[in-house]
Amino acid sequence: MRSTPPASRHWDGSPVVAHRARRSLQVTSDGVSRLLRCGQSDRCRECGNQVEWYHRSNREPVRLHPHELPAARVPVACRWHVSSGVAHPAGDGSSWCRLPHAVVCPARDTPPPPFELAGLRRSLAVRSRRLIDAGVFASPPPASPESPAPRPSVCRPARPIVQLLYVRYLAARPVDEIQCVAQTRRRHRCTSPLLAPDAPGGTWTLMPATATSGQLALPADVMAVYDLGRVPYAEQLRWRAQRCPQHAASPTAADLAVAEWEPFDPLRHHEHIHARLPAPARRPGSAGRARQGARP
Repeated sequence: MRSTPPASRHWDGSPVVAHRARRSLQVTSDGVSRLLRCGQSDRCRECGNQVEWYHRSNREPVRLHPHELPAARVPVACRWHVSSGVAHPAGDGSSWCRLPHAVVCPARDTPPPPFELAGLRRSLAVRSRRLIDAGVFASPPPASPESPAPRPSVCRPARPIVQLLYVRYLAARPVDEIQCVAQTRRRHRCTSPLLAPDAPGGTWTLMPATATSGQLALPADVMAVYDLGRVPYAEQLRWRAQRCPQHAASPTAADLAVAEWEPFDPLRHHEHIHARLPAPARRPGSAGRARQGARP
C-alpha cells in the first residue's frame, strides 16, 4: 500500500514549485490622485521624444531621459539620480545615473551636448524625424534668421504669472489654454480649460516684480499678473488643483497629469515679466472689462 505523498509534492511525486507573489505598486482606495510618486511619462514639446517628469527637493519639476545610462558615459555635471521619487542633480555613487532631457534634446541648438552624449542626441534626432514623417508629432516652425519674427498685435503672455492663494506661480501656457489634469471615463486627459465661461475669473493688474515670499522687488519694475485673489476661495483651490468646474465637483476623479504650476522667482523668470497689461479681449459670457485690466 502506497502512502500519501507529503503536501510539498504532487500525486505523482513531483515537487510542488511555490510561486512567489509579486508585489506591485498600489494606490490607496480613498486617494483622489492616481499618480504614483514616480516619473510621469510625457513627450517633449520641442522634439517629440519621451521624457519623464520628476520633482526636485524644492518641488520644482524637471524632465529626465526615460532610461538610465552608464555613469561612465555621462559627465559628472550632467548626472542625476532619483531617490524616493525625488530627482537630485548629482550621482548616487552607483554605476548608473539619469540624464536631463534638455542636455540631449535635438531641437535645441545651444549649448551643444558633451562629446560623450553626442551619439544619444543623434539617435533622438532620428526618432524625432520618424515621428514627424509619421504625422505623430508636428515640429514647431523654425525662426528665420534673415527676417525678424513679426511682433504680435495682441499682447498675450505665453507663460503668464498667476497669483492665487497669496502665492505667485508661473503658468506653462496662456491663461485661456491651461488644461484640466483630470482623467475622463475613457481614461484620457480632460480637454476642458480652467477658464470656464460660467465661472468667475481673475483680473489682469500691474504689481511689483517680486515673489510672494518676502523677496524684495526689482528696482522700478512692475509686471502684469493675472490676479485670482478676488475670486472665492473654492475657485482658487480649483485653479491650484488645475481642474475644470466639472471635475472639481467630482472629487473621486483621478489626476492623469501633474499640475503645471511653477513657483515664480523674479530673478530666474525675469524673461517672462511683462511691464504692460495684455490687450483687452472680451471673454464669451463676460459681463464687462475689469477695473485695471481685461479678462482674457
